[in-house]
Amino acid sequence: MKVNFSGFNWDRGNSQKCEKHGVTRNEIENLFLGNRFLVGSDSKHSYRESRMFAIGKPEKSKLYIFVIFTLREVNEETLVRPISAGFMHKQEISLYEKAFAEIEK
Repeated sequence: MKVNFSGFNWDRGNSQKCEKHGVTRNEIENLFLGNRFLVGSDSKHSYRESRMFAIGKPEKSKLYIFVIFTLREVNEETLVRPISAGFMHKQEISLYEKAFAEIEK
């Protein structure tokens, strides 16, 4: 799934929630601005709005992260609004690498 967006929608609430798990705004933005991430639907947790997840490795980072996010329309622009983020475990990284390798074939 490809994500078309023109920026990010941050406020104190979602910044603090993402950083609570050790993931910075810069790491999240670099994930979406890079080209090594996968996106999927998070329908299990989509109650009021469509939620998605992104997994991958931000540019210039050694760590893999996941981000739960939604897309918001603000002033006629589509913005990524991160909801939560965290670091991936070894097993999740292995699954990501296998999936990405299949895509690159």
